[in-house]
Amino acid sequence: MDQAISSDSAPRGCHGTGPTPDATARPGSRTGPAPQQQRFRKPIAYVTDSMTHSTAPGPAEPRDYDPSGYDVPAAYHGEGEDDDGDEALRREAGEQESSRASRHWWDRNADDYQDEHGEFLGDDRFTWCPEGVDEGEVRLLGDPAGLKGAAVLEIGSGAAQCSRWLAAQGARPVALDISYRQLQHSRRIDLGRGLEPVAVVQADAAVLPFADGAFDHACSAYGAVPFSADTGRLMREVHRVLRPGGRWVFSVTHPIRWAFPDEPGVEGLTATSSYFDRTPYVEQDEQGVATYVEHHRTIGDRVRELVAAGFTLLDLVEPEWPEGLEQEWGGWSPLRGEHIPGTAIFVARRDG
Repeated sequence: MDQAISSDSAPRGCHGTGPTPDATARPGSRTGPAPQQQRFRKPIAYVTDSMTHSTAPGPAEPRDYDPSGYDVPAAYHGEGEDDDGDEALRREAGEQESSRASRHWWDRNADDYQDEHGEFLGDDRFTWCPEGVDEGEVRLLGDPAGLKGAAVLEIGSGAAQCSRWLAAQGARPVALDISYRQLQHSRRIDLGRGLEPVAVVQADAAVLPFADGAFDHACSAYGAVPFSADTGRLMREVHRVLRPGGRWVFSVTHPIRWAFPDEPGVEGLTATSSYFDRTPYVEQDEQGVATYVEHHRTIGDRVRELVAAGFTLLDLVEPEWPEGLEQEWGGWSPLRGEHIPGTAIFVARRDG
């Protein structure tokens, strides 16, 4: 049964390496279009033949970044579609509907997101969460020295800030995202800094266009996981493209946050929803078309998905709010961080 939610009390989860442009109105992250959906553009770049499936068009040079050359549909700019007027509710949403909504939402909002949060994200910072946990310090993917030459897949990459950090360690990253516009921002950063472009692919995180065992490691910092309707399938796909011993590390909004309103103040400290209610959070327009979808899973659900896919869980990190950090970011704040966790980071390994 559909449950309408007021804009002030909606339980919202992920924030795609942080909250969305309208941080108090909705969450945000990234995933990919369903394979049966028509793309607005072909993937910006495919990597080597050995990595891609045979259905891929083969190696391609990255396109130049040219904002004027990107034909974004009018609705992506908010013309004829007002996100702020969308209805927020809890209802079922399948793979195709979820994927389509995420792709369109991030193409519409990529510019605002990068503009508002670019300073925190940087051009080449690998941070796992709004609490500011950086990979260079916690080494969840292993010793940075061991990343040299490693093929690493970043899932839900946005503008590929994490991939750029990985490249600086000598890794060979590939950044995958649903949003063509987000990947254009990756090109913008690379061209602006005169860097070798990060290899990027526009694709569905649950249907990875890579050959078996193509990567040494995979990571996702507030990326695609909560935006996939079938995360069991996503986990199996990541397992498939990893080599034995490879790590799969991903961060998401801590599942307990789904029981609380996504507010940084005292109102965000009172549970208003059931932690066990797995009904998706949906924003839809007047025609009932989903414009944003996010899926909740409990901690136990995530662990079982990983184990069922063939992973061994090595660690589950729940970062504490750091002393001295006064920045509020969407539902993240010093007040809430003192009482309840905001992020969960799963560290898993592909065995066998």
